[in-house]
Amino acid sequence: MSGSNSYRLRCSLAAHEMDVRGLAAAAYPDGAFVSVSRDRTARVWVPNPSENQVFTEMHCMNGHSDFVSCVCIIDPNETYPRGLIATGGHDNNICVFSLDRPDPLHSWSGKFGTILSGSWDTTAKVWLGEKCMMTLQGHTAAVWAVVILPEQGLMLSGSADKTIKLWKAGHCENTYTGHEDCVRGLAVINEVEFLSCSNDASIRRWMVTGECVQVYYSHTNYIYSLAVFPNGQDFISTGEDRTLRVWRKGECSQTIRLPAQSVWCCCILPDGDIAVGASDGVIRVFTESEERVASAQDLQAFEDELSKAIIDPKTGDLGDIKIEDLPGREHLNEPGNRDGQTRLIKEGSNVEAYQWSVSDGRWVKIGDVVGGSSQQNSKRVMYEGKEYDFVFSIDVNEGGPGLKLPYNVTDDPWLTAHNFLQKNELSPMFLDQVANFIIENSKGHTLGPAPATSTDPFTGAGRYIPGSGSGDQGFAADPFTGAGRYIPESGGSTGTVSSGGADPFTGGSAYSSSSLPKATTNIFFPSTDGVMFEQANSTQILGKLRELNNTAPADRKLSDAALDCLQKLLLVVTDLKSQEQPTAEQINVLWRTSHWPEDIVFPVLDILRLAVRHPEVNAQLCGGTEGASLCNHLLGLMSPESRPANQMLALRILCNCFSGSHGRALLLGHRDTVLSRAGDLRVVSNKNIHVALATLVLNYAGRLYGQPTEIEAKAQCLSVASTALEVVHDKEAVFRLLVALGTTVAGDSTAKDLARSLGVNSQISKYARVSDPAKVGECCRLVLDELQ
Repeated sequence: MSGSNSYRLRCSLAAHEMDVRGLAAAAYPDGAFVSVSRDRTARVWVPNPSENQVFTEMHCMNGHSDFVSCVCIIDPNETYPRGLIATGGHDNNICVFSLDRPDPLHSWSGKFGTILSGSWDTTAKVWLGEKCMMTLQGHTAAVWAVVILPEQGLMLSGSADKTIKLWKAGHCENTYTGHEDCVRGLAVINEVEFLSCSNDASIRRWMVTGECVQVYYSHTNYIYSLAVFPNGQDFISTGEDRTLRVWRKGECSQTIRLPAQSVWCCCILPDGDIAVGASDGVIRVFTESEERVASAQDLQAFEDELSKAIIDPKTGDLGDIKIEDLPGREHLNEPGNRDGQTRLIKEGSNVEAYQWSVSDGRWVKIGDVVGGSSQQNSKRVMYEGKEYDFVFSIDVNEGGPGLKLPYNVTDDPWLTAHNFLQKNELSPMFLDQVANFIIENSKGHTLGPAPATSTDPFTGAGRYIPGSGSGDQGFAADPFTGAGRYIPESGGSTGTVSSGGADPFTGGSAYSSSSLPKATTNIFFPSTDGVMFEQANSTQILGKLRELNNTAPADRKLSDAALDCLQKLLLVVTDLKSQEQPTAEQINVLWRTSHWPEDIVFPVLDILRLAVRHPEVNAQLCGGTEGASLCNHLLGLMSPESRPANQMLALRILCNCFSGSHGRALLLGHRDTVLSRAGDLRVVSNKNIHVALATLVLNYAGRLYGQPTEIEAKAQCLSVASTALEVVHDKEAVFRLLVALGTTVAGDSTAKDLARSLGVNSQISKYARVSDPAKVGECCRLVLDELQ
């Protein structure tokens, strides 16, 4: 901040035809900023060199078909040296503009980094170029605020569900609770702190770790926006109480009233001035600099406009008003106690509101108050114990009873519609239809002189309050029975890498640090052939199967013929020289038996793991409707409540499904669900599960290699691998995750950009120094080279 003076009006810019909903300081030209409005436009404003106080409109940008509600600036880079402007609208679109033209770019490069957007559909989305990389799901109501933290990979979202969520690599890392109503705005202070504001009229200061370290009170109604000064301590806020407030050293040091009910947005310009946008369609700039303060004539015009404002006491910022108890004009002879203090006086039959100005040393009229308790509207309708301006009857089912929809003209039609649909469990697809019905049937009903527009689809003017195991399971002996006899293969696995001579996946004598070529040669990735779990001891598997069959429930016990089928199937699929083919009967017995009780099913799952590598079994179990059934069955075995042994074997079966074309098609078709469920198993403290998880991600990455259009699938691979690396400690699992990362980004500049934005570089750099095994360090360094 430039000093300790009070802010005063610099200029008023009245170009927009409707509410100004978003502001952002531009990277170019110097001192410029961008505004967006419900009039569907974005406008670029530049300082006028001939008039120190004034800004000139440089561009009026069109591209949205509905209200434009937010804007952000994309920093300059080699491709776009003047930066870009991104706008979001109620038409569900994001438009990107250059500073050179007023129409949006139809094709734009992802070289500039990541865009984060929030929506009424309860999600946030991560964009790179024109592609949606990730959808962040977890909120239960509209997402109204999003920011990206300076530390790469960390993102924040604020929601109408009253919570804030911290996201990393597509996963929710923390949920912040404390606000008592919708979260409307977020602002970053530094790498570890941020601010939030809410409909509960409070501002909260948070540590990224989750602690709320301070709560600020001064606003008397919803707070919509925040902006932080470069010093990282002081900030500004705007809200539904018609004010801009300046906060210094944790205290509200100045309150500036505006002649508009809703002050939607604010931004801090490079010279320290403040720009705010409001529901009257006007942008106002305030300054501390005496050289830039508006002329005396303009200052008086602003004060006159303020004095003519109509204040509705139902907004709550003046408290309950009883005209008969108010003092007269003599009350203004006493000086105020603080800047922004409000006093109401009775002037005949009218009520006038005044605000104390420290800089002027006097009371300034800020408007006339209408609708006090002695002036209640007698035409309001009572519904469920409350008075409303309207109670509509909505016919949902023909011939059925109508549903009641109460509405006040001071409420927001979209929020009212949203609440109505949620309360009555109706599809959100009807949101626009119901909101437009409300608008159409309440036209002409306003309080006092109507502003340029009296409703807004995002307001919140009507308060929206939505309703609201395992330790280390290591398989030291027999992880399933404790008998110490049968242990499914838990160490090495076979597989090849497309460019390699040595096999970095096998372990043992097949790979050693001495066999590593020079760092300039990459034998690790891209790995496209797939890695399978193939080792097995058929004798032990069959022995355990027969033992458990003897203890199985009578209705689940296998006949000797069924046991014989499974034995023959196992021999066929493990004998590489066998010319026999699995029979349909054998495959059917295997499928039925895979649904044994979870405490005894593991040897059958091990047979299934080996069997799906065979082309015939792969085709029968992974193709058609059978494939969907297999996938769902394995997902059930991977549930958090399932046994670790079954979780591990289900993951290994999925890995081995990649050995056949039907299995690959099945898993690519169910990729989102499979990887999401698999990624959740990273929290299980079991190295064998971690190795299987890493292998599954690697196999997916291998199938996606060379397919730049599959960027959303690659984004999920990056997300799962990145989050797994935060908790995985087994070096083999780490190695396979590194190979998966390398394979995902190899030859794909967009995937590399996304990996950088997710902070993969900083996350994996610690593995570059690992020398035991050497393949971890070498592979890590090669991945880092790819991301340079």
